[in-house]
Amino acid sequence: MDKIPLTKAGYDALNVELKTLKSVERPAIIAAIAEARAHGDLSENAEYHSAKEKQSFIEGRIKELEGAISLADVIDTSKLSGSIKFGATVALVDEDTDEEKTYQIVGEYEADIENGRLNIKSPLARALIGKTEGDSVEVRTPGGERSYEILQVTFR
Repeated sequence: MDKIPLTKAGYDALNVELKTLKSVERPAIIAAIAEARAHGDLSENAEYHSAKEKQSFIEGRIKELEGAISLADVIDTSKLSGSIKFGATVALVDEDTDEEKTYQIVGEYEADIENGRLNIKSPLARALIGKTEGDSVEVRTPGGERSYEILQVTFR
């Protein structure tokens, strides 16, 4: 299988989530299932079915996180420099609206557009890879064609 690129912060966040699921969420849901069982007839027990559904979700997420962590390729972005690549923090200006945005290019497990972490597989990230400060990029987005100028590239 392919390695999953992660920043150190992303790797640490996955480990924290996994530890929380195993040490807090899993025991809590086991207790909730036991309590719901004590209420009697399981066929009509909504609390029981809800708890079992949540347990299924938690177990699935644990397996997903364990798989991602086992395939993780942790990249120390502070040792990188040069053109835009994985881990770069990029300040952009929309050439049409003059709106400035800053994104860090990360792997899909740590991508969070609301917090400025852009999936490396996204159209914008793919357009930025290999470019440097001062370059302009054209990106086809769901909202139409956009043009951005790269203001700054940093690695933290």
